[in-house]
Amino acid sequence: MNTRLLIIAHEPLAHALRECALHVFPDCAADLQALDVPPDEPPEATLLAARALRAQQDNAPLLVLTDLLGATPSNVAQRLVDGVHSRLVAGVNLPMLLRAVTYRAEPLEQLAARALAGGTQGVVPVAAPAVAVG
Repeated sequence: MNTRLLIIAHEPLAHALRECALHVFPDCAADLQALDVPPDEPPEATLLAARALRAQQDNAPLLVLTDLLGATPSNVAQRLVDGVHSRLVAGVNLPMLLRAVTYRAEPLEQLAARALAGGTQGVVPVAAPAVAVG
């Protein structure tokens, strides 16, 4: 059974990241859900929506990815995960998500480590192009 992935992020980031992942891996749709958190939604409403999404996943292992530690989406995500059947990684970016999708068949603990590595390794300085002097 694949580990399921749930992105909880500020609106519209969660669904935008999901769409990017589906562009690269169209076969991941069943394993990848997204929950956008509107700016005016109370945290309790977001938590109810997250729990409803979790309930649809047949007790499969769950990796939750969120955008900004300490913000409402991550606070909700922290209340959702149990540390046993689900894990949370904050700072989601596209390299992290694509790594998680790629390795979603791995055990939850390994997958969380791969996602974290993908996210950090995907942020690299790029040299500016040389300016022609003329």
